[in-house]
Amino acid sequence: MSRVKSKSLFDLIHSLSPNEKRHFKVTYGGNDNTEDKKMLLLFDYLNKQKEFNEERVHESIPQIKASQLSNLKAYLYERVLLSVRQYNTSKILDIQIREQIDFAQLLFERRLYVQGKSCLKKARKLAQLHENLELLLEIIKLEKSVLMQTVDVDTDSTVDNIIVEVRDINTRIHNINMFSNLSIKLNSLYTRIGFIRDEKDYEKLKAYFIEHLPDYKEEELSVVEKITLFRMFIGYYYFIQDFFNGYLYANKLVSLLEENPEFVRYSPENYIKALNNLLIAQFKLNNFNDFILTNQKLIHFSNDSAIYFNENLKINLLKYYYMHELNMYFLTGEFTYGVKKLLVDENEEVQKLLQKLDSHSALILMYKIACLYFGAGLFNHSLRWLNRIINLPNVDIREDIHCFARIINLVCHYELGNYDVIKYYIISTYRFLWKRDDLRRFQKYILSFLKNLNDQVDENELVNRFTTLKAQLTELENSEFEKRAFIYFDIISWLESKIYNQPVQDIIRNKAINKGFIIPV
Repeated sequence: MSRVKSKSLFDLIHSLSPNEKRHFKVTYGGNDNTEDKKMLLLFDYLNKQKEFNEERVHESIPQIKASQLSNLKAYLYERVLLSVRQYNTSKILDIQIREQIDFAQLLFERRLYVQGKSCLKKARKLAQLHENLELLLEIIKLEKSVLMQTVDVDTDSTVDNIIVEVRDINTRIHNINMFSNLSIKLNSLYTRIGFIRDEKDYEKLKAYFIEHLPDYKEEELSVVEKITLFRMFIGYYYFIQDFFNGYLYANKLVSLLEENPEFVRYSPENYIKALNNLLIAQFKLNNFNDFILTNQKLIHFSNDSAIYFNENLKINLLKYYYMHELNMYFLTGEFTYGVKKLLVDENEEVQKLLQKLDSHSALILMYKIACLYFGAGLFNHSLRWLNRIINLPNVDIREDIHCFARIINLVCHYELGNYDVIKYYIISTYRFLWKRDDLRRFQKYILSFLKNLNDQVDENELVNRFTTLKAQLTELENSEFEKRAFIYFDIISWLESKIYNQPVQDIIRNKAINKGFIIPV
């Protein structure tokens, strides 16, 4: 077994919960055969290690010869997976359905058709209840196979029903595939460039969306079809910055799932993602009170002991917690409170989370943390997080975040009085934006403004320049495509903080208070 497989085994064992580890050891601990005993020794050794070191296995476990290690690792990997599958069967619906299908197939091979049909009946009931169409087709495939070998009184009607059912299932699967294909294509584009940048982007995206949108009647769609459809529209509307229509579909999706609690119980990831999408829309639309209620709903759901949360869901819940906690401080201006509560720089949970997140999610979280420190006036802290973004090797993910990280980086250096490095960073930022085709009026105004600043400008002239820049940028707030820039950075509040000589968080907090936003402490 290669070193990559060795690391895979190490990662698998460390991904197990304490209960899963206990179940594995109970399952195989009573076996007397030598191979299982050596397997358990290797399991315990890997479980105790913080980093995998294959060279020390023989030294630590002399019972295992070097020539045995490769096969033993493969054997352990397989047994761990079998144990995890067995332990989680009652919690994962798909495994329950597949198990009944497997039982049926084994029984049919022994010509025990009545018993096999009973297993298929259980599998079919579960698959129909939760609209697992792919597994339902597998069940029907076995049912057809049995019909070819047995004869019942109502065989003709059964065959006719199966033919109609297969046609209906294939239609639904086709719709789901069309909706999901469009969704992943939109997500691929969004992950690369972020929100659309100009009319050219919009027209191109709109044409593609309309061309690939299948004909459908929403009232005729099943729950799963609607879930996929609503997700598709949420992604599309968010991409084009139409957050109001995105909110409508996000709200429809949450309502649909809450009307079907069985889907929430057995597919909690759908509900979690739906609440996250609704929170994003409420944040973008400044619907603060609704945002707080939805966030509380998400937190309450994440603490529901009746729901099974696998490791992936736990990571997503933790990600959403930090994302929306940060969003709440952006709405209220309580940046200092947020810094004290989250203690991001010393928070090991955040550091571990960033290591486990995909590169896109990690990028967004780092950017939000940088903005939190900026809002709190801790510009050196903000720079540290911005530099983590700027120095990332892959800038083809969320080009928009990379662009605005460089803009805020410049503003931080201005706040710190680092005029000597600003001109250098302006040149590199110009090059970056030009290369990424993201040099818009917003960016040009800010770069031009910062380029002409130095410590020799008197206070009155400085206020006049800030006022002029604010007037230029305010005109862009209602521009269909230039308004995109204000999603990333509340530049207007920062300019007002300079004009009125107040901390930026005081400016944002006062605006929030005037709107009735009060942070729940």
